[in-house]
Amino acid sequence: MANPERIRGRGRRRTLTRLAAAAICAIAVGSAGTSAAFTYFRIGTGDPTSTFFAIGTAIAGAISNPPGSRACDVGGSCGVPDMIAVAQTTQGSIENIRAIQAGEIDSGLGNADLVHWAWIGESVFRDEGVADKLRVVANLYQESVHFVVRADSGFVSVADLAGKRIAVGGENSDSRVTARLILRAYRLDETKYTPVFASTLDAASMLANDDVDAIVAIGSHPIPIVAGLAETVPIDLLSLDDEVAGKLREQYGFLLVDVIPGDLYAGVDATVTIGIGALWLVNADLDPELVYAVTKSLWHPATRSILDRTGPIGRSIQRETALVGLPVPLHPGAELYYTESAAAARPGALR
Repeated sequence: MANPERIRGRGRRRTLTRLAAAAICAIAVGSAGTSAAFTYFRIGTGDPTSTFFAIGTAIAGAISNPPGSRACDVGGSCGVPDMIAVAQTTQGSIENIRAIQAGEIDSGLGNADLVHWAWIGESVFRDEGVADKLRVVANLYQESVHFVVRADSGFVSVADLAGKRIAVGGENSDSRVTARLILRAYRLDETKYTPVFASTLDAASMLANDDVDAIVAIGSHPIPIVAGLAETVPIDLLSLDDEVAGKLREQYGFLLVDVIPGDLYAGVDATVTIGIGALWLVNADLDPELVYAVTKSLWHPATRSILDRTGPIGRSIQRETALVGLPVPLHPGAELYYTESAAAARPGALR
């Protein structure tokens, strides 16, 4: 059963987001001195502490260009003219995917593996049918799969976790879906280990107290909670660089090779793992001209500086990797932008 406090909390956060949007609209109208029309563009992100929220907020600010704003070439906004984008708090990929499919929000962030399952109507989306309204603007950055164990555990492979207690995230969380996919590849379904449903924060305390044997955490490295845990108790990361992981990546093209650098977590060597793209999704029914303008704004030089200021994750958002590992089609508006951009970059192209 859903937690009533959690539901009320989500409702309050969304109300605050809408109020913030209304305030922005009022400012825009006031600065223009008129009731100029504008486009309101919603981006589903994650909870306020998440990378999704931080990146979604940065992108919303970059692509917004309210009525009355100064022109881009004189230091004003370089976003989409007369558009106000707002980062909306959500519970993450699964909620964003469902809301985009239902047309409840215009766009949102989602991990590539969950987007794949929604597209084919499997896994957690089996009862809903295919999510045929999902389209992509870009693969923004890569999230890393962390199998965290105590350094004194003796575990060297995911296969060693048979019969153990594994914290896989919340019962209906994004990370549980990813964990099940990987664990099943190692012939470990949920009858072969004890799944523990806990947030990463709670799971870190449980691992420190030896109440679980492993944590599955998905996020851009370094994950602050994992870094904090490593300062409390010696940890290790299990490598996903064996034949099983290789076959899994071959089977699912959206699963990528990723390397977590050494000493990013205290005492932990460089670890090869699985990377999963964090995609910016939109509803297929959005106006192609709007999505073209949004995509162009995302890759505008002015946006580059905004993303860079968010830190390492923002700096990793690069045009060169925008089309890597996409499990669903590009939106036609985004596809047109990339086609024109590629043509303009060819030697001898007119500029």
